[in-house]
Amino acid sequence: MEGERERQIVRNMRFFSSSCRSNVRLPGKTVVVTGANCGIGKETAKDLYRRGARVILACRDTNKAKEAVNDIKERCSRDSENDSRNQPGELEICQLNLSDLKSVRKCAQHLLSTESAIHILINNAGTFLHPFEKTADGFETHFQVNHLSHFLFTLLLLPKIRESGPGCRIINVSSLAHKAGDINFEDINSERSYSSIKAYAQSKLANILFTKELDNKLRAAGIQNINVYTLHPGVVSTNLARHVDRTIFRGAESMWKIVTPFVKTAKQGSQTSIYCAVDDKVGNESGLYYDNCKAVRPSARARNPELAKKLWKYSCEVLGLPNDMELEELLRTLSREEAEQ
Repeated sequence: MEGERERQIVRNMRFFSSSCRSNVRLPGKTVVVTGANCGIGKETAKDLYRRGARVILACRDTNKAKEAVNDIKERCSRDSENDSRNQPGELEICQLNLSDLKSVRKCAQHLLSTESAIHILINNAGTFLHPFEKTADGFETHFQVNHLSHFLFTLLLLPKIRESGPGCRIINVSSLAHKAGDINFEDINSERSYSSIKAYAQSKLANILFTKELDNKLRAAGIQNINVYTLHPGVVSTNLARHVDRTIFRGAESMWKIVTPFVKTAKQGSQTSIYCAVDDKVGNESGLYYDNCKAVRPSARARNPELAKKLWKYSCEVLGLPNDMELEELLRTLSREEAEQ
């Protein structure tokens, strides 16, 4: 009895976790989920696969992705043994290393050439409180992995998503940490003074600003069949905290393990991503920020349209893309450049 009471307290303390209640099925739909070999991404992939979608796990480590695919299939097979009406979809793997822009382009090229359609893109992968390090492309790790690579990946896939019919969705996983963030254009790589917390918060703010500006540009271009969303998954027990001993203080990871019973599980953390991907009501919304399966108000900086425009232009500039083109022209230029490579 005492043990059951303790378990009930833990369940009640998981920060008011909401669940996606939609029963929408996704047969014939293709979904790309970055960072889907573990944590929130894996649970998101499993749910959408169970709904009948063709789910592509875009992951850095293909061996871990294969393990995830086998585990998802096994778990879903057990769940569907007694329900032949809801057969699962398909699972595929595509190698994607977000710390390498060449890998981003290669993955996008592969998907463009092999997939007839992409209906849902979930930019889920990320790094958290990483020690100061620059990628091979010369960018601070949080800024590239969490924002810049997903920015490029989305633009590269956008023509295919646009061609895939009505009801397409792009979902960018952000964080409540964006409220502590600002975009320091004078020191975007945090070289003058590095704080892993500030770098992470900056990248999560960038996710929301990118979503806002992408929505504006889609509407301005008259592209009505793509809606975009960003969200806070909650405080979730995943392996993202593996760097905290080096970036916060020695022993921080052990302290994190103590509090993990009181935060969301990966399955609970995936619910808002799933909600944005399948809910019928959300299909009539775009450009909003969600928490616990409902639209909420992000920080003032995240709602600043001028900051969103500035970040878009800056992101294009550092990626070597034209920063003053309308979306249609930019997409044609990208498609032309990719075809020439």
